[in-house]
Amino acid sequence: MLGQGTGSAVGDATALAGGTDGPAALRPLLETVLTALADGAAARGGPVAAGEPEKQAAAVREAIAAAAGPDLASLTRLLAQGAADPADPACAAHLHCPPLAVAVAADLAVSALNPSLDSWDQAPAATVLETELIGELAELVGYRRAEAAGVVTSGGTESNLMALMLARDTVLAGPDRRVELDGVDPARRPRFFASAAAHFSVQRSAALLGLGERAVVPVAVDGAGRMDPRALAGALAAARAAGETPVAVVATAGTTETGAIDPLPACAELAAEHGAWLHVDAAYGGGALLSDRLAPLLDGVQLADSVSLDWHKLGWQPVAAGVFLVRRAESYASLARRAAYLNPADDEAAGYPSLLGRSLRTTRRADAFPIAVTLRTLGRAGLGQLVDRCHELARYTAGRVREQAELELHGEPALTTVVFRVRRADGGDAFNAELRRRLLAAGRAVLGRAELPAPDAPAGTAGAVEVWLKLTLLNPHTTEAALDRVLDEVLRAARDLG
Repeated sequence: MLGQGTGSAVGDATALAGGTDGPAALRPLLETVLTALADGAAARGGPVAAGEPEKQAAAVREAIAAAAGPDLASLTRLLAQGAADPADPACAAHLHCPPLAVAVAADLAVSALNPSLDSWDQAPAATVLETELIGELAELVGYRRAEAAGVVTSGGTESNLMALMLARDTVLAGPDRRVELDGVDPARRPRFFASAAAHFSVQRSAALLGLGERAVVPVAVDGAGRMDPRALAGALAAARAAGETPVAVVATAGTTETGAIDPLPACAELAAEHGAWLHVDAAYGGGALLSDRLAPLLDGVQLADSVSLDWHKLGWQPVAAGVFLVRRAESYASLARRAAYLNPADDEAAGYPSLLGRSLRTTRRADAFPIAVTLRTLGRAGLGQLVDRCHELARYTAGRVREQAELELHGEPALTTVVFRVRRADGGDAFNAELRRRLLAAGRAVLGRAELPAPDAPAGTAGAVEVWLKLTLLNPHTTEAALDRVLDEVLRAARDLG
């Protein structure tokens, strides 16, 4: 990779993207990239290139070692040809959306200008723009704009870490809300409560905070994957009885596996009863707030102390486009920092604002800009129509699965996720797992995998899970006919596999 260079880039390869000359330098390069993207997609010929991992890795190594040397055009073509393309209807494994063209164009502007939001003098306009966007999104959640605060994050994982950190600092700390690891009374034994279907980043966040993954108490879910309020009440009461401190309840609005939404009002009531922070991880389900039809699914989210959203799921933004919100701006006290080279006090007193105390990161892209452009272009109503369309596609697909005697549907889609599997007399766990790999290696479909509790298994039984296939439908331009073809591919592959 670190070769001599080919000199084959269009124009001066040392030209800058910014300044008055930047657009002229970018224009021919953009044409090169767009052509290469089209060529790569055509060469791929489907949702993903055919071939098992080592075959694909060898193709990449061969291309970058070519005698002529790779350049912008050839590497872009290589990237596109070897991509899993979420714009293809048969690529629906993950919460990985095809971004809108207008959002990608806006993201180009961010890359060209390269502002960083750790100080006003690096990003004057972007600082104001993110602040205004956060205010609008706080109102969307149901917070009072004047009291709320937040930041654009790299995604749900960072947002969940911030939530647990601020919850810890608010519940356990003194007036300055800063917690030192050796300053937490071990006898208080802080505990976080999340459903058994919650995102793994909750446990990881507890570990990063020095409290250990076992500080997270898993709460049982019902048959639809939603946290059981009675189980939550019992877990909170048991913690209290054991002398432990309930720090936070993490409710999920849109689980990764099935899209299930926890009962938010009940979670809020129980958290308040035990003096715990309520965080709602709405990285997936937050998109429902854009839809008049689906927004009621998130009733109660406005009661949360913090909320995570993620617009690179049901928001059609390029990565990264996470958002973290708190109901009360003072909750951010423990993140406040003063660095003379970024936010000196006299600058702030003179009217130069700083977002340094809003984020765990220092250098930070203006990722708010594509979100803002998209909201101004389509509005809530326009984006809501896209959410509704994806929900309709999920309901349609679920109906088609029910019609197939060879397939089994796990349950009705709450959002845009359809979980199903091929029926087998032996349960079919190994069969469905191998079927997914066969489709992937053939380049015919990229399906997700879910491992869900067996309905008749005793609670807590080790290994009592079943393997399911999953379609996460985030492409509003997919057609019913295209999804019929995906299911046909599944059935054809199943018959070939035997």
